[in-house]
Amino acid sequence: MTTMARTITVEGLEIGLDPEGYLVSLADWTPAVAEALASEEGRELSAAHWEVLTLLRDFYQRYEAAPAMRPLVKVVRQALGEEKGSSIYLMRLFPESPAKVGARLAGLPKPTNCL
Repeated sequence: MTTMARTITVEGLEIGLDPEGYLVSLADWTPAVAEALASEEGRELSAAHWEVLTLLRDFYQRYEAAPAMRPLVKVVRQALGEEKGSSIYLMRLFPESPAKVGARLAGLPKPTNCL
């Protein structure tokens, strides 16, 4: 079964998504796009989600790559402390895969070493 690329409409703009739901153009990302993507998945973004999404976007700006799980945990720990800097905490926010789901909602490409 082949999954087709698709679009979503956010604030009157057509936003292109690849077959896995990642943005075709990183420049299309806005907080409203993140909210729309999350809503499609049945999730509501809390302040805790936004903390992680902001860290993901900062990491991408610095390294031009979306972090895989271990670097993501480390970045969160350094920025938000031990309590939030654990894979258990991130799995509560993004149960399927914190690195993949977080990157998608943050408007970043899929982390290179995520299946």
